[in-house]
Amino acid sequence: MNFDDTPEEAAFRAEARAWIAANAPDNLKPQLELAGFGQPALTSGDVIAESKAWQKKKAEAGWACLHWPKDYGGRGATPIQRVIWQQEEGVYAKLAGVFIIGQGMIAPTLMAYAAEDHKRRFLPPLASGEEIWCQLFSEPVAGSDLAGLRTKAEKDGDDWIINGQKIWTSGAHYSDHGMILVRTDPGVAKHDGLTMFFLDMKSPGVEVRPIKQVNGQSGFNEVFFTNVRVPDHQRLGGVGQGWRVSLTTLMNERLSIGAGMPTGFPELFDWCCEFETGEGKAVDDPAVRSRLATWAVRTSGLKYTAYRSISALSKGQEPGPENSIGKLVAGSTLQEIAQFALDLQGPAGILMGDDQSEAAARFQAMLLRSPATRIEGGTDEILRNIIAERVLGLPADLRADRGLPFNQIPTAATAKKR
Repeated sequence: MNFDDTPEEAAFRAEARAWIAANAPDNLKPQLELAGFGQPALTSGDVIAESKAWQKKKAEAGWACLHWPKDYGGRGATPIQRVIWQQEEGVYAKLAGVFIIGQGMIAPTLMAYAAEDHKRRFLPPLASGEEIWCQLFSEPVAGSDLAGLRTKAEKDGDDWIINGQKIWTSGAHYSDHGMILVRTDPGVAKHDGLTMFFLDMKSPGVEVRPIKQVNGQSGFNEVFFTNVRVPDHQRLGGVGQGWRVSLTTLMNERLSIGAGMPTGFPELFDWCCEFETGEGKAVDDPAVRSRLATWAVRTSGLKYTAYRSISALSKGQEPGPENSIGKLVAGSTLQEIAQFALDLQGPAGILMGDDQSEAAARFQAMLLRSPATRIEGGTDEILRNIIAERVLGLPADLRADRGLPFNQIPTAATAKKR
């Protein structure tokens, strides 16, 4: 395979590189280079304001969501142009973290199911960073088994009234809009009684409560809905078709997370080239080099698998179940690399202070964040089932609740009554 740029691609790369050099917020680069793996994008300043400023500047110059149609805020770029832009944007792409859910997961769903006037109203400000979206899926009793959710919506004239609770909602505390999956018919099988809507996160009856994480941050939230009124025209897909709509979101979620999820390998390699073990550089140890080689191959495979998915999207294909592979492999690799780095550090691996720890405590932060990467967007077990059943064609798991109306599925509460 030839990975060299064609003359047209080289010209596009030069244009992108020149624009970034002239417009990127260079003052933020030192902070961004240290960000990631559970560490904030910026340790000082307003990350939301800085992210919006960079996104708006890109949008005004035609570099935001450049693969989207022009009518929706993009520039109709080719898949390879999208890849080139991602390569050139480099560290500044970390400023797009607050937009990844809206642009990478919700926008494809809006493009597929929203009315045209809604697309033209909501997609351009989503592309430009003027508005931020969140995804309201998981619940206290419906995480991996998303179809078991209990937040309900009941029809009231031309509106729906939503009551219930969502949890682990990333960015809900700064989002303008949200896309929510709710139960509209408890009398049918659990996958059949769901409907998708979008709503204003400032609607009366919406309450957001941040969750304190083990790494000290609060990126996730609980969201409570008390008689929240949503117009029927904000429904995505038909009533009872929410599961089908959610699959569009979930497949794009796994593509976005898997393609953009760092493995930590470049950081580990650079650190091993400098870290003294007492017997020389870590990279001089054959056992260390063997592990590095394994992760180098794995990381390369993830990159080119993501490029293949982008090419498929360019042909009008929806992301398929094979995109679960990227998220599954990247999540486990991140945790393996973090643990390996701390093992090399020995007792010093327990230190967390930036001024006391190796590599500014980056691998410590990585280890604390890594379990979440193996849960969010589908647990390892769920992803393995998807790959086994929908990619490899293996028999599906047995399900005791298959075909049962949702309101007849036994729960801990009903068992206790008996």
